[in-house]
Amino acid sequence: MDSLQQRSSTVQEPPGAVHDYRPTPPPAWRPRTDPAPLLPDAEPLRVLGTDAVADADPALLLRLYAELIRGRRYNTQATALTKQGRLAVYPSTTGQEACEIAAALALEERDWLFPSYRDTLAAVARGLDPVQALTLLRGDWHTGYDPREYRIAPLCTPLATQLPHAVGLAHAARLKGDDVVALAMVGDGGTSEGDFHEALNFAAVWQAPVVFFVQNNGFAISVPLAKQTAAPSLAHKAVGYGMPGRLVDGNDAVAVHQVLTEAVARARRGGGPTLVEAVTYRIDAHTNADDATRYREAGEVETWRAHDPILLLERELTERGLLDEDGRRAAAEAAETMAAELRERMNADPVLDPMDLFSHVYAEQTTQLREQAAQLRAELDAEGEGEA
Repeated sequence: MDSLQQRSSTVQEPPGAVHDYRPTPPPAWRPRTDPAPLLPDAEPLRVLGTDAVADADPALLLRLYAELIRGRRYNTQATALTKQGRLAVYPSTTGQEACEIAAALALEERDWLFPSYRDTLAAVARGLDPVQALTLLRGDWHTGYDPREYRIAPLCTPLATQLPHAVGLAHAARLKGDDVVALAMVGDGGTSEGDFHEALNFAAVWQAPVVFFVQNNGFAISVPLAKQTAAPSLAHKAVGYGMPGRLVDGNDAVAVHQVLTEAVARARRGGGPTLVEAVTYRIDAHTNADDATRYREAGEVETWRAHDPILLLERELTERGLLDEDGRRAAAEAAETMAAELRERMNADPVLDPMDLFSHVYAEQTTQLREQAAQLRAELDAEGEGEA
């Protein structure tokens, strides 16, 4: 084989080319986007405890605090309900409340929230009835609420499958000219799923108005982050798809709200998607069915308790004279009122209709569903006659 044949087997060159082979690809390979602006900062963004907090709106700080107190009480009450047999399972967000609250408050009413099964608190902070938020985890209903009414997609139990749904809605809104942004929440474990890759890839190609919000709480059930990825951070994954990555202290409610608000605004004005990673920690076990002591040390948990999102914000509010004992008491009492109502309503046995199994499956029931519904109706009628 002569030298020209050797060259053509490696790279296509025009007939008659006689210059030596150069191992540099042709200009078409060059990246479409400068990667530098897409890379996250080396350290998570913090606002509390820095000079930047001076610019924070006092009203926002107080609202965040009230919601954090309410959210913590919601978590403890829902966890207690599992021990009483009123909930089948509950994935607590204790320690992650700043992420949950900030995600809800960063959105406008017309926007959509796409939560995972752990994000009941974000749904409640967005306005969803606390009992309706727990209906799925109670096993009473498919979702427990009308997604269109609250613009909250169904709580998603399979990991990361809500992300492509968020992209689809956001892309459709953009095509229709609707001023809508979708915010999709996912845990660090969900970033190992194929749905995560597909969603980010489509979102970036379509420049869909969507924000991907990763709550990195350290563990995917019992699997630590180091056994999932060797990336410098999960936010660094953004550059591979052509979108900016942001890294934020997930226990700093003000910082998380700032980053998400900026990402939502960027998406709304046509800037495309953003991947935000919030570094936080899951204080409680994965769910009430999990024994976290088998895979993490108590000292690690205590270290994170010292970085509690409520303590961080409370310290700032107190130092600025925005919060006193009366303010603390009022927030605690409002949270306790919510918890008492939640207990009372969850202690009432729901009235369930077995025929609801066939509702909201398809817009128009299929032949098979009609047949199954008729069979169940006949069985229920026969049972009723037998009891009579």
